[in-house]
Amino acid sequence: MADTNSTNSKENAEVNPRRKTTKKRATAKKASPAAKKVTRKRAPAKKAVRKTTSTKTAQSKKSAPASKAQSVNEKIARNETAKRSVWEDVGALTEYIKDVSGYNQEILTDIVDKQAKKPAAVQDPSQDPLNVTDTMMGVYQSIFTNPQNLMRSQFKMWEDYARLADSMSKKVLGQETDPAVKPDVTDRRFSHPAWQENHALDFIKQSYLIMSQHARNMVEEAPDIDEHKRRKALFYTEQFLAAIAPTNFPTTNPEVIEEALKSKGENFLRGYKNLLEDMERGEGELEMKQADLDFFKVGKNIATTPGKVVYQNDLIQLIQYAPATAEVDERPLLIFPPWINKFYILDLQPENSLISWLTEQGKTVFVVSWVNPGKELAHKTFEDYMFEGIYAAVDAVEQATGVNGVDTIGYCIGGTLLSVALGHMAEKGDGRIKSATFFTAQMDFEEAGDLLLFVDDEQIKNIEKQIDAAGGIFEASSMSRTFNMLRPVDLIWSVYVDNYLLGKEAKRFDLLYWNSDATDMPKDVYLFYLREFYQHNRLTKNELVIDDIKIDLKKVKIPVFMQSGEKDHIAPFRSIYRSAQLYGGPVTFMLAGSGHIAGVINHPSKKKYHYRTNETLPDTIEGWMGVADKHDYSWWPYWQQWLNKVGTGKKVPARHPGDGALAPIEDAPGSYVLVKSD
Repeated sequence: MADTNSTNSKENAEVNPRRKTTKKRATAKKASPAAKKVTRKRAPAKKAVRKTTSTKTAQSKKSAPASKAQSVNEKIARNETAKRSVWEDVGALTEYIKDVSGYNQEILTDIVDKQAKKPAAVQDPSQDPLNVTDTMMGVYQSIFTNPQNLMRSQFKMWEDYARLADSMSKKVLGQETDPAVKPDVTDRRFSHPAWQENHALDFIKQSYLIMSQHARNMVEEAPDIDEHKRRKALFYTEQFLAAIAPTNFPTTNPEVIEEALKSKGENFLRGYKNLLEDMERGEGELEMKQADLDFFKVGKNIATTPGKVVYQNDLIQLIQYAPATAEVDERPLLIFPPWINKFYILDLQPENSLISWLTEQGKTVFVVSWVNPGKELAHKTFEDYMFEGIYAAVDAVEQATGVNGVDTIGYCIGGTLLSVALGHMAEKGDGRIKSATFFTAQMDFEEAGDLLLFVDDEQIKNIEKQIDAAGGIFEASSMSRTFNMLRPVDLIWSVYVDNYLLGKEAKRFDLLYWNSDATDMPKDVYLFYLREFYQHNRLTKNELVIDDIKIDLKKVKIPVFMQSGEKDHIAPFRSIYRSAQLYGGPVTFMLAGSGHIAGVINHPSKKKYHYRTNETLPDTIEGWMGVADKHDYSWWPYWQQWLNKVGTGKKVPARHPGDGALAPIEDAPGSYVLVKSD
């Protein structure tokens, strides 16, 4: 991001980040603590938006292959409309093969050229960045050096297969019998009736389930393995089992067989076209498309709540949203989303927008839109994100409203950063943040789930090599792959089946589009987060040092609201509960239905899911759950009551962007959110 600190304030003054000047920043312009005014330079639009689809060169690169692929689809569609298979139309088939072959050759040539231009470090990455080989070899050695345990496991598996053979024999003869094994009720892979009705498919399904369970058992029961290595081995075992599921193969997936018969094989032609498109977009790596990337337009049909960007610096744009009521609460509300994703998860569509809903409740809403950093910002640190993100936004909100006090929300890693800033402010005596709400945000990482498997020394070294090869930026695609591996069946293999075996068009699903629009991260920010929080859990131990200050959350006395999700695989609710106990003031913990996203974005009008409440905070989550009350539907109204309770209770005339000391820069959602990762 080029020079983004141009003036847009009605009064030209400088943000006071309230940090001491170190040698590293000795040349920085000093701010008067009394000034509390904001100086910004607005960068030209072409500088503010790096690598966006508005760039003519990038657009033209994509347009030729896309148009060829579209022509292929049109030919298939014309044949389907005429009730003729492309196989029956020799001319259409010949033209199709010609087009696809040309498309294929163009893509492969382009991939080879791009790979050849990359630095050697990028061309030859670690062959085993996740250290799978050493992990699994250690487990196998343990298993095979204990022949008695191995034989017991084998006998148990043979017994299960014998029960399967007996069950299937009875089923073939028309006798009533229970299956030897059943899939989990949440496993949607085997929902097609043929998995129960067809004897061969039923046998394949049950064989796979038996083998899967014994593979897990062997790892779980392997002696003399430390717990971290065992959990890693189980994680990699699940990746393997998800990959070899019979649903991933066209000859053993009844849905694929039905589609092939219905379309006379044209699903495979469409699937191959989808494969080529995904290879081309990933520049040689398979980048599976989860959503229709052309249908959604940020600021057009998603992220449409009206507002203005009123402040920006290198790392953030601050959006102030237009009021939806004649009066608003005196205290404004400031939201810090995670910087690994775009903020518009909170503003997808009008019918599920948290931001829009909050304005309807009489809130003056501000949201931080984090930059998608390029190599020019590779030097930024976690400390920079706190001062140029949290502190700068609080200063700017004060300028925009004239109110010395703000309620805050921190979502996921944005909440982790907010908690650190709260500890820093408590030590400095800065009391401008009056309350904090955390959406699925961890401070205690002792039980942080499967992401802990990626943070041992060997894997962090491999990550550091990848980042250095990429110019000091951790690429969003790497983070996306990691998150997808946490749910391989839903986020990898079901997409594989839909895209390539069924040949489906990408879904027009706003959440999946957002999920594909991730952001990059500076090296120091990401590695600091992995080492200090996940690996060493320093915040919990009062060992985290920021700006030469040890952060102690017990000194944070403001009211805190902690939201968690029952099915959250990124920030497990047990981890959130441990985090809730770190603060020194009143804490309300709430457990919502669903997971990391749907557990948060649950508009009351949808009447979905549920939530649990308990006004006390006992030592264990089991104690909390034992007396918690369960409520239907969205937790937002409950949280709104909490916000009202911790607020001032005063109403003021509605504030519009530009009413205060900050002049609008551009319309929401701003330009930073439009920046796409490579």
